[in-house]
Amino acid sequence: MLRIAVPNKGSLSETAAEMLLEAGYLGRRDPRALSASDPRNDVEFFYLRPRDIATYVGSGALDVGITGRDLLLDSGSEAAEIAALDFGGSTFRFAGRPGAFAELGDLEGVRVATSYPGLVGDFLARHGVTAKLVSLDGAVESAIKLGVADAVADVVSTGSTLRAQGLEIFGPVILESTAVLISAKTDLAGITTLQRRLQGVLVARQFVLVDYDVPVILVEAATAITPGLESPTISPLQDPEWVAVRAMVNRADTNHVMDALYELGARAILVSSIHAARI
Repeated sequence: MLRIAVPNKGSLSETAAEMLLEAGYLGRRDPRALSASDPRNDVEFFYLRPRDIATYVGSGALDVGITGRDLLLDSGSEAAEIAALDFGGSTFRFAGRPGAFAELGDLEGVRVATSYPGLVGDFLARHGVTAKLVSLDGAVESAIKLGVADAVADVVSTGSTLRAQGLEIFGPVILESTAVLISAKTDLAGITTLQRRLQGVLVARQFVLVDYDVPVILVEAATAITPGLESPTISPLQDPEWVAVRAMVNRADTNHVMDALYELGARAILVSSIHAARI
């Protein structure tokens, strides 16, 4: 069986479980269970702390896992990212007291608090900056106020949490993170199937199917609005002056596309969700 590591808690856990269900795998029935077998799909799931997943996968104890790119890079594991899963996004930045730092080089020789010492240490080393890293397990925003650090490196979304602590962001982006599929054994056949299924879930979430009828003389203009992935499907109707068109459209653009098609002259415009896909 393919052994898959899945986050057991935290921001990645729920979405990862939902994606696997949508991809046709069985989930665990008992939320306290540490593992679950899915014989039909020839896989076994192991529910682990997100921070530990890269270590288990990199050591070869498990074949593949879902974790954050930040956690993978911070771990120093032998595992490698094989696919981005487009959820759990986060941005890592430096912050300090207003006016204290202007650029990355200003961190030379100062104390930097972070929950990701491996990730931040590698970033500083690549840029030729030597700083003293203070490793904390969360809530690094308080480190400066409490006097244990001069700057922090942390996850930033809007920056409101840092501003509430009287801090301002400076320097370059350390990392744009997202949930990723990782493995140290990319040649296993089951991993290819898993990756293809998860990619199908992403496509199904991103796109919808749009069906509409349009006069033959407007087909070229209509299909310019709905080009589809490779090409739209065009089918004849009983009325030889009209055709039916089907195309995949980005879900976020659905209503704009429908408006444009109607104004052009298309009618019977219908939108359907995609439940599964293989592209």
